[in-house]
Amino acid sequence: MSIGLGIFLLAIGAILTFAVNVSLDVIDLDLIGYILMGAGLIVIIIGIALLTRKRRTVATSRTDVDPTTGSRVNTTERDDTL
Repeated sequence: MSIGLGIFLLAIGAILTFAVNVSLDVIDLDLIGYILMGAGLIVIIIGIALLTRKRRTVATSRTDVDPTTGSRVNTTERDDTL
């Protein structure tokens, strides 16, 4: 979702900067477009960085013998950590 938002901000900024030729005394649309394109680029970079993080999974397996029945008991514990 963050990459899509970044592309959206980048596209809106490019439209405001390069396609809209309206001059307003109060707002500079070119500056707003450049700000949106910069924000979009930052959001895309953060989105890619979050996607490339590696997940670490620790699995612990333990085998015991039940003293009453004499049967083998297998226990597995998982810890999913980011």
